[in-house]
Amino acid sequence: MYKACVFDLDGTLIDSLQSLAYCTNLALESVGLKPNPVYMYKKFAGDGAKVMIQRSLAAAGDINLYFLERAMAVHKKTYEQFSMYKVKVFEGIMELLESLKNKNIKIAVLTNKPHNRAIDVVTGLFGKNYFDIVLGQSDDFERKPSPQGALIISKEFNVKPEECVYLGDTNTDMITGKSAGMFTVGVLWGFRDRQELVDNNADYIIEKPLDLLKLF
Repeated sequence: MYKACVFDLDGTLIDSLQSLAYCTNLALESVGLKPNPVYMYKKFAGDGAKVMIQRSLAAAGDINLYFLERAMAVHKKTYEQFSMYKVKVFEGIMELLESLKNKNIKIAVLTNKPHNRAIDVVTGLFGKNYFDIVLGQSDDFERKPSPQGALIISKEFNVKPEECVYLGDTNTDMITGKSAGMFTVGVLWGFRDRQELVDNNADYIIEKPLDLLKLF
């Protein structure tokens, strides 16, 4: 019986593609590079801000990442200001979360987004203390796909990893959940496709948020 759900944030709970692209493209432009098309950020995002910037710089022509430090500094300031730019909750997510709460299932967010920005975004969209735990990237544990964050959450919830469902939209998420010993659910409304989820051994794949309730 599952007692907790751990959710990835970007591409799983929220559609933040416009925000990620906008802030990173501003950083590219600040060092004289052309912006990348928004759709490319579906592949760039998912492994933390630094990796996203590295991927976007390389795609824009800075293969040797000469502008990395400068771009990261600009991105940090920009993202503090525009972390909510055109961000919205995916259709069906609120209904899913309310159903889980009604079933006394604990819910958490685990994201590679910097912790302070994760708190800002989650609070702005869902309200303060809506989730039982929100855990963003920090120096306290390794970023996904390390299972450390997921295991911290299960320990805080006082539940076994195998009693947790882990939801995400990328290979990074499936590796994270698997490594933590959780039941992994790949979602198809996010940034990646079914094949990536299959290739990374998702235990279950869903097309719509409320499909998750079949597990409960």
